[in-house]
Amino acid sequence: MNKLIAPSILAADFGNLQRDVEMVNNSDADWFHIDIMDGVFVPNISFGMPVLKAISNHAKKVIDVHLMIVDPDRYIKTFADLGANFLTVHYEACTHLHRTIQAIKNEGMKAGVALNPHTPISVLEDVINDLDLVCIMSVNPGFGGQSFIENTYKKVQQLKNLIEFSNASTLIEIDGGVTNKNANQLIEVGADVLVAGSYVFKSENPTETIADLKSICN
Repeated sequence: MNKLIAPSILAADFGNLQRDVEMVNNSDADWFHIDIMDGVFVPNISFGMPVLKAISNHAKKVIDVHLMIVDPDRYIKTFADLGANFLTVHYEACTHLHRTIQAIKNEGMKAGVALNPHTPISVLEDVINDLDLVCIMSVNPGFGGQSFIENTYKKVQQLKNLIEFSNASTLIEIDGGVTNKNANQLIEVGADVLVAGSYVFKSENPTETIADLKSICN
């Protein structure tokens, strides 16, 4: 399959949010990646439900919501109602991960699980066939603009091996520090979806930056 680019709206200009959403709509990007942070699970707070609703009202592409929050089960139906197509929860935030995955699917969304840099791939062995997506954090979650963690390549290979061994169809998403310097190697080791935030929105021409990433991927 073609590899996917998902600009992270966390890095957009919140004063010109509709402009940036329209830019993504009109670009070669495939998805909108939207980070929801509660200031508890991660040391930062990002937008909540009203902003997500405003984005989904204008977005014309897949909405990929990444929950960096404690007790995500409380909000699964809310995010479905707000238009999320993919809902990703953190392994580290879920006491009953299988139940959470099923609850996401029961609301008609695709289910994803994110792993922090220190969390091994092996924790997903029992649920990999239930997952539509695994998001490997290539930075410590909470803030944009961080440097890419080199160990990510090894984790992607391990995850790819698990997916193939299990005959699963799970997508591998990379979130954090993605640029044109590492995109090709990430694709080579098995990544399917590249999330790019600051690299896109802080560039001189975000549309061209997205197109450049897309050309590397395909």
